[in-house]
Amino acid sequence: MTFSISAHCPETGMFGVAVSSSSPCVAARCAHARAGVGAVATQNITDPRLGPKGLDLMASGLSAPDALEALKRDAPHLDYRQLALVDAEGRTASFSGKRTLGTHRVATGPGVVAAGNLLSDPGVPEAMVAAFNAAAGQSLGDRLLAAMRAAEAAGGEEGPVHSVGMILVRDQAWPIADLRVDWADEDPIGELAELWVRWKGEMEAYVSRALNPSEAPSYGVPGDL
Repeated sequence: MTFSISAHCPETGMFGVAVSSSSPCVAARCAHARAGVGAVATQNITDPRLGPKGLDLMASGLSAPDALEALKRDAPHLDYRQLALVDAEGRTASFSGKRTLGTHRVATGPGVVAAGNLLSDPGVPEAMVAAFNAAAGQSLGDRLLAAMRAAEAAGGEEGPVHSVGMILVRDQAWPIADLRVDWADEDPIGELAELWVRWKGEMEAYVSRALNPSEAPSYGVPGDL
């Protein structure tokens, strides 16, 4: 029902999560990231509380593996959950409960973890990590989208996906990108890729406008002087 990738970029300090599913509005429930702390994907039969809680645990100083163990001690209905975490040192951790749906797998690499359930092929997470690594040198958003495209090419989930989202955080309290296609009958990942191309060109201007509007680029809207 879901496949995701969570990653850290040591060069920029960014964290990001990209996730897609057959259900609507998947990123609203599953993708969580905090600047300077880490990223958490919580999926399968999703408990959205586990994302912020995992980030709080890592913010307190726990590594991704230790934060996962703390989550597992307290999380209700753990058998239904699939979790993936990455911390500020690039350490990863993952868990798939015994009631995780269908074919499910996790794959990891330095600073990256991909997880999926109800997959059409068990190699989907490995293909995602491989594509992410092959795109080294590109922006984190581009690398995450390369991984999502690779997931599709490797078979994706059992049924068609209808929603997708990507969140990126860096050095501010808010996400510098929080892009979603909450429902599309066809090719939501393609729609997200188009949205990312548009947003990437304007992203830094929106950060500047938040921090110092008097020195930021013009707004480019009718009536803007």
